[in-house]
Amino acid sequence: MQTRNACHTVNHMVHYQARLDTTFAALSDVTRRGVLEQLGGSDASISELAQRFHMTLTGMKKHVSILEQAGLVTTEKVGRVRTCKLGKRRLEEEAAWIEQHRQLWSARFDALDKLVEHLKSKEKADAQRRKR
Repeated sequence: MQTRNACHTVNHMVHYQARLDTTFAALSDVTRRGVLEQLGGSDASISELAQRFHMTLTGMKKHVSILEQAGLVTTEKVGRVRTCKLGKRRLEEEAAWIEQHRQLWSARFDALDKLVEHLKSKEKADAQRRKR
């Protein structure tokens, strides 16, 4: 039973990390972020997106495919037109990961601020002692 739970935990972590990797890779490109912003306003065909971002249909298809793999976009083909829309997947796990690391860095910077203040006070006290 223990082994089974440990295996499940490891598999969950691998899946979790892979999902984060896929999402952050998809979001790392300015064009793909722009596509998501565009689709946040309204659905669009790949042709419309390609035209808006001044790129070839093949290039836009590649960008949309990466967004689809990450679950951020869905497409539907009707006739010759492939329409793109935002996927149903939300970014809760990614937001939680970012928040966890934001808190970590905030705590580290707070500790660094305290250390700097302590060293400044000590330096000031040492300077006053030397003046006497």
